[in-house]
Amino acid sequence: MFQTKTQLTLKAIMNNKFTFGIIFIGALIGLVMVFAPLQTTHLGNAQLITAEKPKGGDFTLTAVDGEHSLSDYKGKLVLLYFGYTFCPDICPTNLGNLSVAYRNLSAEQKDKLQILFVSVDPERDTPQRLKQYADYFEASIVGLTGTPQTLMEIARRYGVVYARVDDPNNGTNYAVDHSAFTYVVDQNGLLQQQLPHATTPEQFIKIINQYLR
Repeated sequence: MFQTKTQLTLKAIMNNKFTFGIIFIGALIGLVMVFAPLQTTHLGNAQLITAEKPKGGDFTLTAVDGEHSLSDYKGKLVLLYFGYTFCPDICPTNLGNLSVAYRNLSAEQKDKLQILFVSVDPERDTPQRLKQYADYFEASIVGLTGTPQTLMEIARRYGVVYARVDDPNNGTNYAVDHSAFTYVVDQNGLLQQQLPHATTPEQFIKIINQYLR
């Protein structure tokens, strides 16, 4: 069926609104990253951003086998990542690099490390789906979720920015724009560093070795 000129115009307007929404949210995330009081150091060609303002702290969320708290992993180095399973590229890149790093660790190092993946899409990411997604990376990753209110409170303490972006052409489809840092929590449960998107496996290994000496 042919579309009228008015229908085509309305469709173009909706598409422009969707594009503007993505640009606006991206700019907002960029401003937060620019103006947050962060101290930057360098490791090879990658930047390691040491968080001073985010305080981090303990939290309790749900995995497929029940509740998990950050404090459950006291004595271990924790690498914490916030994302979602429908993420098209950013999350698979970061988790893929983490999994390559993990597979290159010794058995002793693996025993002293835990990778946590916290979903910022609780509507779709059930504990079962998170387990299936996390297991794909073969790095003993624990997938966690919770209520929207709980996730917002944890994200605020860790300086995580995320926002839902609806698709005007498909009411059931949406994306979640989110910051893409990997958070380094030491063996005492203290947030120490946040590592930028696309940190390489070699750089992850160097950081892990630094804390597991």
